[in-house]
Amino acid sequence: METIEKLKILSEDSQYDLACACGTGRDDRRRLGMEGKWLYPVALPQGGYSVLLKTLLSNACANDCRYCPLRSGSNVRRCTLNPEEVANIFMEYYRRRKVFGLFLSSGVIGNPDNTMERINAVARLLRGRHEYRGYIHLKIIPGASDAAIEEAVSLSTAVSLNIETPGRKHFALLSGKKDYERDIIRPVELMGRLTGKGTRYSKVKCTTQFIVGASNETDSEIIQCMSGLYTNLNFKRVYFSAYQKGLGTPDIPGEKQFLTNPGERFMREHRLYQVDFLFRKYGFCEGEILLDGGGNLRLDRDPKQVWADSHPDFYPVRVNTADREALLRVPGLGPETVKRILKMRRERRLGSIKDLGIKGKRSAMVKSYVIFE
Repeated sequence: METIEKLKILSEDSQYDLACACGTGRDDRRRLGMEGKWLYPVALPQGGYSVLLKTLLSNACANDCRYCPLRSGSNVRRCTLNPEEVANIFMEYYRRRKVFGLFLSSGVIGNPDNTMERINAVARLLRGRHEYRGYIHLKIIPGASDAAIEEAVSLSTAVSLNIETPGRKHFALLSGKKDYERDIIRPVELMGRLTGKGTRYSKVKCTTQFIVGASNETDSEIIQCMSGLYTNLNFKRVYFSAYQKGLGTPDIPGEKQFLTNPGERFMREHRLYQVDFLFRKYGFCEGEILLDGGGNLRLDRDPKQVWADSHPDFYPVRVNTADREALLRVPGLGPETVKRILKMRRERRLGSIKDLGIKGKRSAMVKSYVIFE
């Protein structure tokens, strides 16, 4: 196949890995770009958005991940790019100012270290031959050696390894070949140590992804694992991908049980993202996330509102005197609105909900939890 034809196939197949910058808003939603490849918007520190070239190096895979449509033995059109092809393609797009950076992943070509050598070779070509100093996000292959992982970290702006499920028993239902402790937890912990505060690679960001609902895990187990990734391993982002029925083998839990309605599956993913934001942006901790009797989040209500309605003694919050942390506990108030409130308070007293600059249902929600004394 020609290089561009292979890129079309591999870029399309990369859609199943979300462990990079992407989102649900108008400005941060992925889109198809040149030659059919996916472009993933990234929020820039100075404001605005740019895009990543996101592709697999290969969709050939030796692993048997039962939730994955690219697993060994599945009937898909296989192809592989060599490192020089990827580096040259990327640099062509970069010079034309069509992309901001690269996200590179791959199926397992033979074994983890053989695959990591090829992935790292792309980054070496970009950093060395092409003298590219911009954004590179490399996927860490489960089971890769410590040396291969450290080289990837040394070449990258960000790295990720998909944790997939919270715990060995759930993972065993999805793969008979990979070992959870050896192939997932060991490299995840190494990534955390290599990029920890005060280390040589402390500026490199680590992310991961859960395949939600492929196994029989509960939200409680995912939330506990997510909390540990943030608190103990310095991970910067956790992503969630709702398992889509029909992509995996018929015997996995995601094909048979728990949430069968596609809308409910995606709402579960959405609720987990809301918990993620509560951890990262709102100051919540694991013990404050309230669950139902089965250990799962409520699908019909935002977890922040569930907490609020379970703590009536905390409300109403006084808009003119409450600190930032208390304001962030008000359903309907996000970090930007709270920042604006604190700024306005330095100039004048706020007299009503209209002064907050919010409208509609959100305004009505906030009004139920605040006073303007």
